[in-house]
Amino acid sequence: MAFNTGAALMDALVLSVVASESTYGYKITQDVRSVMEVSESTLYPVLRRLQKSECLETYDREFAGRNRRYYSITEKGCEQLETYRREWTEYKAKIDNVLFGGISNE
Repeated sequence: MAFNTGAALMDALVLSVVASESTYGYKITQDVRSVMEVSESTLYPVLRRLQKSECLETYDREFAGRNRRYYSITEKGCEQLETYRREWTEYKAKIDNVLFGGISNE
């Protein structure tokens, strides 16, 4: 994708993925990759930032003989996700207006 994928967009996508189900880092990466190019090395700092800001919490669960870290969204994370969704809707409407000819050149 040729468009900027800033921190807020990454945060919004990660929160959205985790809001639907508590899940682990690799699965989050795969879900985000379905809409944009992202590496695990890019995603894990996002997960740490969201955890530090108390939007995500973690717990470990054994899987195939090793611990797997799971991420779940907090109440604060849900509130932040709703803010991101509202702002995205407004931003998208403005961009669509310009890209698809809704702007008057008067």
